[in-house]
Amino acid sequence: MIAVIDYGVGNLFSLRHSLEFVGAEATVSGEAAVLRQADKLILPGVGAFGDAAQKLRDTGLDQVVLEEAAKGKPLMGICLGMQLLFEESEEYGLHRGLGLLQGKVVAMEGRLPQGLPIPHIGWNGLKLTAPACPLFRDTKEGDCVYFVHSFYAEGCEESLAATAEYGLDLTAAVWKGNVYGCQFHPEKSGTVGLNMLRAFVEEG
Repeated sequence: MIAVIDYGVGNLFSLRHSLEFVGAEATVSGEAAVLRQADKLILPGVGAFGDAAQKLRDTGLDQVVLEEAAKGKPLMGICLGMQLLFEESEEYGLHRGLGLLQGKVVAMEGRLPQGLPIPHIGWNGLKLTAPACPLFRDTKEGDCVYFVHSFYAEGCEESLAATAEYGLDLTAAVWKGNVYGCQFHPEKSGTVGLNMLRAFVEEG
C-alpha cells in the first residue's frame, strides 16, 4: 500500500487517483499508524516551504517520515515535498528541512537570466544525470514533464538524478538509496509521469 502523506498541503486526491490508475493500492492519510504500516510513502506539497515544514513538525509527521526513511522504506517527495527533503530553504527567510538529502533550496530570482518568467511553469525535457534511477525505468532522455515552481535545489550533486534547462540546469529529480524526489508533478505529466509513478510503485 502506498500512503500519500496528508499534512494539510497539496492536492492529494489527484495524486491518489494517478496511483490507482497505475495499479497501486493508495490511501491519503495524516495518521502516523497508517504511514508506518504503508509499504511506501509519498510526500506531496504546494505553497511555501516554511509553512509546510512547520505543519509537518506540528503534526509530528516529520519524525514519522525520518524514522520510516531510516528503516529503508521508499519515500518520494513531489514538488514542495521534494524540496522538504533537503537541509534548508531560503524561501521567505531561512527554514530547516528534513535533512534527508544534502542541499539547499534557493530562489530563481537573481539567478536566472533576465527576461525568463518566474515562476517556471510548463513542460520541459529531462536530462537524465543518473539514468539508473529506478524512477526512470520507462523514461528516456528528453521526455517532457510539467513544472510549477519559483525555487529549486542546489548543492545536491550527491543525489542529482535529472535536470531541466530553464536558463540554468535546474534540479528536476533526485535519488539517494530509498529516497526519491521530483520537482515536477508526475501526476500532471501525462504518460511520462504515470510511468514514473508506476516504476516507484513496482520498485522492489
